Amino acid sequence: MNDASPRHRERSALTGFATSNLDRRADLRDKPDAVQALRLRSDTRLAVVAGDTPVLKRLDEETQSVWFSHSETEVLGQGFEEVFLGVDPAGAPRFARLLDKTMVEPLRERPELLLTDLRSVALKRLVPNEELGPLGEGKAMLDWHARHRFCAQCGAPTKLESAGWKRQCDACGAQHFPRTDPVVIMLAVRGDKCLLARQARFAPGMYSCIAGFVEPGETFEDAVRRETWEEAGLRAGTVRYIASQPWPFPGSLMIGCLAESLNDDIVLDGTELEAGRWFSREEALQMLEGKHPEGFTSPQHLAIANTILGAWAVEGEEP
Repeated sequence: MNDASPRHRERSALTGFATSNLDRRADLRDKPDAVQALRLRSDTRLAVVAGDTPVLKRLDEETQSVWFSHSETEVLGQGFEEVFLGVDPAGAPRFARLLDKTMVEPLRERPELLLTDLRSVALKRLVPNEELGPLGEGKAMLDWHARHRFCAQCGAPTKLESAGWKRQCDACGAQHFPRTDPVVIMLAVRGDKCLLARQARFAPGMYSCIAGFVEPGETFEDAVRRETWEEAGLRAGTVRYIASQPWPFPGSLMIGCLAESLNDDIVLDGTELEAGRWFSREEALQMLEGKHPEGFTSPQHLAIANTILGAWAVEGEEP
């Protein structure tokens, strides 16, 4: 995909896990012979996850890759589910394979490998950006398989089909497809100030946008209004979409928005948030630059919250 592509002008493409140069080739998923032929090609490469830990191949002291050849993958341990991710721009097939979680510690001992959590892979830029999206895709899909080996309708074992994009129950005939859970994440703004809050698990001094899952029967906009009221006691008016981000923890889609706050008084939901306050646009800029005088920070480049805050504070976007 060249730099003139409209995708490169989208804010969503700036978020972590959003960049992938793979053609998913969904038209091949229900053609087992075609998928098998792709699997056996010499230029096929696989991303590997042990339990829920990505396995990276060290190329040199500073560079890693998510891609392993067939021969390299076979010696890593017994494989379970395998998912066809697509083909790269040169037409080379790409798959993701799940290993048993008991392999994590033995694989850590091998100097040619690096095992770490998916968030660290993204935050520390341990792999090229074009490999991070497929790794997130593969991780989300393999996690779904690990959690859905039995039919939710009758309880019988299910089997993998459609090159990993479906599970079939032969006992009752039910078909199960991977799910993506939509989450709204929003920056409530009022005039020249924005609401940022923090959870206890955040790094000291870090504030972010508030967020919540979309519930059945809701639009994204209504979910933003409900969550803004429930978490911060603010009534929201106009809601404007800014960007989205695939978030493989384990399988969400973040829908980033700006929300017009209709009141000033913040009433935090103490069960989810430990602190929250209004920040001026100048303070938001300082946080994005890591220069806030009180040491407050914003989420790093990986998170869509960084993109939303930048759209308002740097680019001047409004709800």
